[in-house]
Amino acid sequence: MSKVTVVGAGNVGATCANVLAHKDVVNEVVLLDIKGDLARGKALDSWQQAPIDYYSTTITGTEDYADTANSDIVVITAGIPRRPGMSRDDLISTNAKIVTAVTKSILEHSKNPIIIVVSNPLDVMTFAAHKASGLDSSRVFGMAGILDTARYRAFLATALNVSPKDLQAVLMGGHGDTMVPLPRYTTVAGIPVTEMIDEETLSAIVERTKKGGGELVKLMGTSAWYAPGAAAAQMVESIVRDEKRIYPCCAHLSGQYGLKDIFLGVPVQLGKNGIERILELDLNDDEMALLNESAGHVTKVMEVFNGMNLL
Repeated sequence: MSKVTVVGAGNVGATCANVLAHKDVVNEVVLLDIKGDLARGKALDSWQQAPIDYYSTTITGTEDYADTANSDIVVITAGIPRRPGMSRDDLISTNAKIVTAVTKSILEHSKNPIIIVVSNPLDVMTFAAHKASGLDSSRVFGMAGILDTARYRAFLATALNVSPKDLQAVLMGGHGDTMVPLPRYTTVAGIPVTEMIDEETLSAIVERTKKGGGELVKLMGTSAWYAPGAAAAQMVESIVRDEKRIYPCCAHLSGQYGLKDIFLGVPVQLGKNGIERILELDLNDDEMALLNESAGHVTKVMEVFNGMNLL
């Protein structure tokens, strides 16, 4: 059992803390926000839910980083959300400063935590947290692909009129419009999805997945939170329970797929030590071209971050 800190008591962070408590796999969740009363209120509300939904994980809210001391895992959701008309990249100037400051503050009280980044633009914020922390790259990674594949699988489940439980998928690349869904690696109860759906419909679902976050921003006026929060909690569970689950995550590449010194979405194995293995799929030429295009976009945003001279 472990101690987990969730930084940011907004919709995503509060959802992550609440879903994690329901899983009942950690002793304590600390919900931290610069608005301390907001964090305390949401934590108290979740703790009062425990007798109803039968979980024992304690949840406390705070604005004091001292309360995060000796955290095993830290989930960073802090930052401003997207608004209609904004891309994830539009958030970089504000959120880079926030994520960098948060990471440094966490490391003052926890020696060697595993850090999961959820803040956008995701790939570059994960890079920022890694640079600011000085931790091994196996212990700093981002939540993106789990959410993106969940959207992809949800759309497919609707189109096929099947349970989303039976869908498995892999998605790679940056968290944004250049992400790379891989229909060749998508199955329904082990059956290739290409045998169950026509190419035109599948292509439309792939395109909808790429813009899945933007669709929700248009509908609600802000970023999604139920699925992102649950996705981050699922990652924590695999680490705490040492499940060795295979998930698409934003990870540091050091030559895999011919890419170096970049954080990008790839399938990884998550266990007690964080990223314990990066899986290198045998991509065809078209898939590799899409991955390189996505990597090029992420590199440009990384250059913007480096130009900010925050570290």
